Amino acid sequence: MLIELEYNVISEVITKTLTRKFLGNEKVMGLNMAFYDPNEKNIDHKKVHVTKGLVFTPNNEVLHLEGPVTGEYISRLKMDEGLSNFRPPKNQQEALITICNLQNGKVFVARHDNNIIGYVTFHHPDEYSRWHNHPWVLELGAIEVTKSWRKYRVAYHLIKEAFSNSFVEEFIIITIEYCWHWDLRNSQLTIWDYQKMLTKLFASVDLKKRATDDPDILEHPANVLMVRHGNNVPKEAVQRFEELTFKSKYL
Repeated sequence: MLIELEYNVISEVITKTLTRKFLGNEKVMGLNMAFYDPNEKNIDHKKVHVTKGLVFTPNNEVLHLEGPVTGEYISRLKMDEGLSNFRPPKNQQEALITICNLQNGKVFVARHDNNIIGYVTFHHPDEYSRWHNHPWVLELGAIEVTKSWRKYRVAYHLIKEAFSNSFVEEFIIITIEYCWHWDLRNSQLTIWDYQKMLTKLFASVDLKKRATDDPDILEHPANVLMVRHGNNVPKEAVQRFEELTFKSKYL
C-alpha cells in the first residue's frame, strides 16, 4: 500500500512537471522545500546555540541568519553548490534577487562566511493562485538548505528569525504545501511523516492548518494549506481571504 502511494506521488510529480513545461510556465506553484536531514537526530541540539541572528554549531562554526536582505547584497555573496534542488545555484541566486525586487518580496538567508547555505522566501501568490489578487496575502514560497548544514535544523532557525520581523503582522501569511514538491528521497520520510514534520515546523511560528476547497490542494490528501493572520490585518481583508478560501460557498 505504501509503495503504491509513493508511486502515485512520483507519477503526479512527472505529470505536473510535464504540464508546466508544456504551458511554458517555469514558475513552480506552492512551497518548494528541501531542508530536512534524518541525521539531525544524531546531533545534540543543546550544543547548538542561537542568539541574535547567530547560530553556533558544536564544531565552533558560526552561521548568520539575515534578512530581509536586498538583491544587491545577495549578488555579492556566493551560492553554495548544494543549493540545486530546484535549479542550478547561479540561476537560484538570480531568482532570489528577482524576489527581492518584487513588491513586498522578502528573502532571508543563512550565511556561512561568504556563502549562502540556505534561504527562505516570501512573495505575493503567483497568477495561478486564487489568492493572487488579495493584496494582504503573502506566500511563503521556498525553503532550501544545503545538505551539509541540514542536520543543524537551519530551516527551523531561519523560519524563526523571519517570523520575528514585524512585517509578518501586516499580512496574512500562507504556505501551500503540495506533496509533489517534498524532498522525500533525501529526507527518508514517508509522505505522512513529512507532512507531520512540516506541520510541526510551521506551527512553531503560529501557522495553522486551514481547510479549503482549492482544487489543487484537494488533489492529494497529503497536501496542506497553513495560515497565519498578522495582528494588523484589517477585518475586511480577513473576510475577503475567507471568501477566497471557500469559493463554492459564495457562488
